[in-house]
Amino acid sequence: MSFNQISCKKRPTVSSGSGGGGYWTKGLSSHSKFRGNMKFPVCPPGGIQQVTINSQLLLPLDLAIDPTIQKVKAEEREQIKTLNNTFATLLDKVRFMEQQNKVLETKWKLLQEQGTKGTTKSANLDPLFEKYIADQKRYLDNLINGKSRLQHELKNMHDRVEQYRKKFGDEINNRTKAENDSVVFKKDVDAACTVNIELEAEVDALTSKIDFLTNLYAVELSQVHDQVNDTSVLTMDNDLYSLINEAEYQYEQIAQRSKLEAEALFHNQYKELQKTVEGNSTILKNSKTQIADLNSKIRKLKAEIENVKKQITALNQSIDGKKKRGNLALEDAEKKLKDLEDAENKLTEYMAHQLKEYQELLSYKLTQDFVVATYRKMLEGEEGRISDSNNYSLSALSGDSGVYSAGGIGGMGGEMGIASGMGDGMGSRYSGGYGHGGNGGSLHRGGSFKRIGRRIPVAFRGGIVGKGNLGGIGSGRSPNDHEISFGAKGME
Repeated sequence: MSFNQISCKKRPTVSSGSGGGGYWTKGLSSHSKFRGNMKFPVCPPGGIQQVTINSQLLLPLDLAIDPTIQKVKAEEREQIKTLNNTFATLLDKVRFMEQQNKVLETKWKLLQEQGTKGTTKSANLDPLFEKYIADQKRYLDNLINGKSRLQHELKNMHDRVEQYRKKFGDEINNRTKAENDSVVFKKDVDAACTVNIELEAEVDALTSKIDFLTNLYAVELSQVHDQVNDTSVLTMDNDLYSLINEAEYQYEQIAQRSKLEAEALFHNQYKELQKTVEGNSTILKNSKTQIADLNSKIRKLKAEIENVKKQITALNQSIDGKKKRGNLALEDAEKKLKDLEDAENKLTEYMAHQLKEYQELLSYKLTQDFVVATYRKMLEGEEGRISDSNNYSLSALSGDSGVYSAGGIGGMGGEMGIASGMGDGMGSRYSGGYGHGGNGGSLHRGGSFKRIGRRIPVAFRGGIVGKGNLGGIGSGRSPNDHEISFGAKGME
């Protein structure tokens, strides 16, 4: 409806000058109240238009809380997030397009500065660049328009969210207020019902008391009538009618007094009950005030208790976590201590084993020194004898298995294999070391065998044959616990 629309209604005039009807007009323009001399237009010739009223505007507002308000708010939040993401994406695109536009403008300026206007190729590139720049500008304009539109939509959505938030807060406050009022009203109704029940009980008691007094009065009246009927008057000239009237008058007086007393008693009790009710209402109001204060204190205490419970729960959880971490740290420390003890025991055993091997090697070294000294003396004696002899032969063979040698002197048999300064007849059992022996004094590298005190035939050039017996004396132990026998025992 526009501001200049006028509604007209026909109503009967109350003036005494004319009996016909008139028209009154009502202006809906917001400017008409500021213009006192404004002339209203005449009603249209077609008559008064029918005025329609929306009946839904007369219905009471539904102030109930929509159960789907949380879902609607969540959907609105998601829509706002989506719009924000879209807006951010568009801003990034706009920024990127602006950068591309600057790059293209720079390239265009460089191309213009290069002066490529003489070639057909450059002349053909100018329209392409212009078209591309125009397309990019048009795309940029579209993005800017979309940005403004999205900003407007985002603003509208923020406004709607704020309106819904305010409406939701108002509805929550109204609901809380209504719940509190309903609780107070319920307590008031309960108290009024209790007082009403008590008053009804007192009214019933008074009614029963009045009935009892009425019955008592009727019984007493009947007894009096019986006494009057049983009484016989012997005097003759008595006025019985006056006596009866007097008796009836007296009984009526008695009944009237009893009735007045009963009514007075009822009124007194009723006034006392009213005073009691007023006092109880005052006490009830005070009690309601105290109950409201106590309820507020109870709510505060409950809130404090909940906070304390939450703090206790958090502390218990932190204590449990610290206990678990402490237990884990203790177990880790015990495990490390056990590992260190095991390592210490292993190291002690290893040191004892190394010390034992060192002692064995030391004894083996002393024994080898003794053997070397012995064989050095034997070799020196043999070399002296060989130098004195005129005929000697020496043959040597070399190969992968070692060195073979033989020598002899007339009248004496002997055989010696020379390997690293050690003589024939030495039998060793030493895995991974040097073993030698056999006919002609064979030397084997890496062998393992044992030979002690074997008689070996030896052949000499010149037709002399003898036998040598080179045995072993003394013994020692290698680092790997292998037996070693060596020495010289007798010679033939």
